[in-house]
Amino acid sequence: MFSRLQEDIKAVFDRDPAARSKLEVFFCYPGLHAIWFYRVSHWLWQHELFFLGRFCSHWGRFFTGIEIHPGARIGKGFFIDHGMGVVIGETARSATTSPFTMA
Repeated sequence: MFSRLQEDIKAVFDRDPAARSKLEVFFCYPGLHAIWFYRVSHWLWQHELFFLGRFCSHWGRFFTGIEIHPGARIGKGFFIDHGMGVVIGETARSATTSPFTMA
């Protein structure tokens, strides 16, 4: 779990030249927070806890302004910069070999 969090933070530094410190990224990047909410809601979704997955996703949207459906498949290295209003639907799939950035 902690290695995935570190990978997510590293993805921010790899893709955002404005990132200054791990502390800033951890507390001040709503795109990163949205990914973390997604990871929890996706785990719930995969374990057929659909209501809880959607509920967690809903809270993620409330706190970050970024909506990611728990059924979407997002891999490592995904980064959302300036994501207010971004919606990622259930049928979305991220590339597994070449991570991408949404701006």
